[in-house]
Amino acid sequence: MTVPTGRQAEAVASALSPVFVALRIGLHGLVAGLVALVIVTAVRAGAPFALVTVGLAVVLALTYASGIFLPHDRPASTPVLPRIWVALLSVEWVALISISPEAIYLVFPLFFLYLHVLPGWRGPAAVVASTVLAIGAFGAHRGFSAAGIVGPVIGSAVALAIGLGYRSLSREADERESLIVELTDTRARLDEAHRAAGVLDERGRLAREIHDTVTQSLSSIVMLLHAAERSDDADGRARRMLQARDAASDALVETRHFINELSPPALEAATIVEALERLAARTMETSTVTVRMTAHGAPVPVPTVVETALLRVAQGALANVVQHARASRIDMTLTMLDTEVILDIVDNGIGFDADVPSAAPDLSFGLRGMRDRVTVLGGTLSVESTPGFGTSIAASFELTP
Repeated sequence: MTVPTGRQAEAVASALSPVFVALRIGLHGLVAGLVALVIVTAVRAGAPFALVTVGLAVVLALTYASGIFLPHDRPASTPVLPRIWVALLSVEWVALISISPEAIYLVFPLFFLYLHVLPGWRGPAAVVASTVLAIGAFGAHRGFSAAGIVGPVIGSAVALAIGLGYRSLSREADERESLIVELTDTRARLDEAHRAAGVLDERGRLAREIHDTVTQSLSSIVMLLHAAERSDDADGRARRMLQARDAASDALVETRHFINELSPPALEAATIVEALERLAARTMETSTVTVRMTAHGAPVPVPTVVETALLRVAQGALANVVQHARASRIDMTLTMLDTEVILDIVDNGIGFDADVPSAAPDLSFGLRGMRDRVTVLGGTLSVESTPGFGTSIAASFELTP
């Protein structure tokens, strides 16, 4: 077939390109062969109109060749150009068959052009009209016969069958192209949604890490600096300043490690029990709260991600107690069983109503961060608190044997 128009061309080229390319090449070859037959027959026969025949055949060939390169991908207002092209070919063909009986055979490629270029019923109507003209021209040149009538009729029937099949393939290709575009757009939207979800997850992770490390360290530094300002003892001020400097150094190390998604530095070359004991000691050094750390059970292998979560929960819980609970004592207990590890943190502070969102944004965010951190690893976090009677936080993880 000839070059399709508009979006159909894109569909044809992308979905069924080998079939359509073969049809176009076959059509071009058929036109070239029939034009050559007309020219050679006219020259060899030395007919009276040989020069006119050759001239008309050359003009028709040039017209056909120019139509192959028409800008078929123009907007919807320009498809008139292919129709003008087919009309010129039809006029030239009619002129040619009036003086050359061999030119009648050019009606067969014209059938396909009519069916392809002319929309709706106009294509088949043009096929029928050109078939009648071909039969009439054949009868005028060589007399009417059964072969002269049956040949064009069978040719038009075959062209109609092939043309309708071509249209069906074109529609299928266009539908496939639309489906591919829709699927591509859907996949792009899904990729964007996944990327956005990943960004939100990473923001949540960074928020939790910052809250449990840097924010708590900065709060300790502020408290230590205030204590140093209020102290009248030079040694006391120096000790508080030294503790503030150590807290700032720890915050810097923590920040570098969680940016690189490494385990907390407190767990490097240390067990979770040792890390919790150090956290308890550091909390007592930087606050007025007494922290007692107790471990029960024989040590069992605990995944690093679980150890990290336990340490972060402990850091967040102790920081919340120091900043909000007005407690004097914290009991922190790590229980290791064969199939489970449990961390309990109990304080004797003012407590709060666990069923009502906290009025303190830092406290509520810290609790949400603890719960998110634990649940994402398949653990559970429970918070029990009553105003005036302290708070109890328990984080538990099942261990795979």
